[in-house]
Amino acid sequence: METSTEKSKELTASIILLNQKLLFEGQVAGNEPVYIDYVPPLGDNLGYTSLELLLLSLSSCVGSALLVVLRKMQKTILTFGIAATGQRKLEHPTGFKSIQLEVNVQSPDITDDMLGNAIARLEGLCPVLDMVKGNVEIKYSFKITQSL
Repeated sequence: METSTEKSKELTASIILLNQKLLFEGQVAGNEPVYIDYVPPLGDNLGYTSLELLLLSLSSCVGSALLVVLRKMQKTILTFGIAATGQRKLEHPTGFKSIQLEVNVQSPDITDDMLGNAIARLEGLCPVLDMVKGNVEIKYSFKITQSL
């Protein structure tokens, strides 16, 4: 019988402190490193903040899931992007209270209803979204540019 650890893929990442403040080099095997820092005076603003990386992670996960759904619908995607904006809490810990994801698609054959339905189907398709939901309000907006 399979255990839950046999069903899932283990991911590993590592960070190393590079200075006497909060600059880290982060790496996942086989990929280029990323630099994670904090704003002055605690850091030197020499890399992404952890919350910025969370926005990127959520955006790429949601984007990947949306593209899979739209491509299964046999829709043509000419350009695709997501702009993410996180509203932080005023009290500590100052994580996000809400995140706005603005999806921008250029396509000759996608309608507002189709994209809205694809967004509604994201549950269970994006693990980052599944981990964040319930803790952070996620809002969506979208713009479709029709093209020939």
